[in-house]
Amino acid sequence: MNDATIQLRAGREKPLLHGHPWIFSGAIAEWHGRPEIGDPVEIFSSDGTWLARGLANPSIGLPIRAYTRNRDEKIDDAFFASRLDRAIALRRELFRSPETDAYRLVFSEADGLSGLIVDRYAGALAVRISAAALVPHLPGIIRHLAAACGSNMIHIGTGSDDAEREQINSSELARLSGDASAPVMIHQDGFSFEVDIAGGQKTGFYLDQRTNRSRIASYARDRRVLSCHCYTGALEIYLDRAGAKEITAIDSSGPALAQARRHSEMNALKTPVEWLEADVPLALRKFRDQARNFDLIVLDPPKFVLTAAQKEKGLRAYKDINLLAMKLLVPGGFLATFSCSGLVTREDLKLVLGWAAKDANRSVQILEHFSQPPDHPILIGVPETEYLCGFICRVC
Repeated sequence: MNDATIQLRAGREKPLLHGHPWIFSGAIAEWHGRPEIGDPVEIFSSDGTWLARGLANPSIGLPIRAYTRNRDEKIDDAFFASRLDRAIALRRELFRSPETDAYRLVFSEADGLSGLIVDRYAGALAVRISAAALVPHLPGIIRHLAAACGSNMIHIGTGSDDAEREQINSSELARLSGDASAPVMIHQDGFSFEVDIAGGQKTGFYLDQRTNRSRIASYARDRRVLSCHCYTGALEIYLDRAGAKEITAIDSSGPALAQARRHSEMNALKTPVEWLEADVPLALRKFRDQARNFDLIVLDPPKFVLTAAQKEKGLRAYKDINLLAMKLLVPGGFLATFSCSGLVTREDLKLVLGWAAKDANRSVQILEHFSQPPDHPILIGVPETEYLCGFICRVC
């Protein structure tokens, strides 16, 4: 391990002082020392004031992530244990009912652990690493998680859209992981689901839509519902319990739909469900051409915007699917629409709805705002921690 320091350029300390942990190479005036991946780095302002301590990954455009602004706090096993315990304590306050045993346990920057996500699925943990600088510290992190949570199975993977994933040694992660070949049974709001934490999307289940599913379902009684990008059918369980008249659920993944059918059996669905394997925009256009209509439509697409350069194109994609949905709704029908693209703000999505409403010649009222649940906290000063937004609208 090498002793290393950096000095920031004048004025580039402001994000750090407001709580943002990312230090990009363009913000650094000078390096002192030759740190390796995962080595600690002392961070100083342009006038020589000590600001923070972080971990290094010198070969990439984001070479330092800051972890503490306490000069007396070392970044070691005790440090990670303390941060993990703080995150776990919050979730124990949030989830006291046995009806829900699956939730986000650690949310990266929002919990002071940049590059680390941990999801709890009953007795199993799904760990996702997006910072290569954390890999040398993983054994201590995993040991503490296992002890603190009493988990007998921990699966470790890398972030799917992370620029550092090629640096992360997958064989090392496999050595630290437990066997995740069997599905894990979880419960949310009293419903039962099977989760593939090794092979599923994200870490196997969309935990961030838990509270929103209940709100959407409150509009479903006696209504014909179209659910787009349904994945493994969690929302459909809520819609059934709320008294939906019939449900059409679309996803492009055959295996996801197979699991959705399994979930419908596990939870004894009574509502008729049509499961369609299809591309959502194509399916919406086909329904339009067939003059089909619905009383409630749910749009929960994947990220359409991954980079700033993609934003204009991505907003057009959001506009197109919302326009198609508005044309399929009966007058006075309801539209629940989401974006999980962190670069798309709530105001962006509202603007998109305005474009779609104009082209559809429909009047749109926003009834509710959606966000991510409290186990996905939003850290002031780190806008990237707020990524999920949505609305439920009445379309006349």
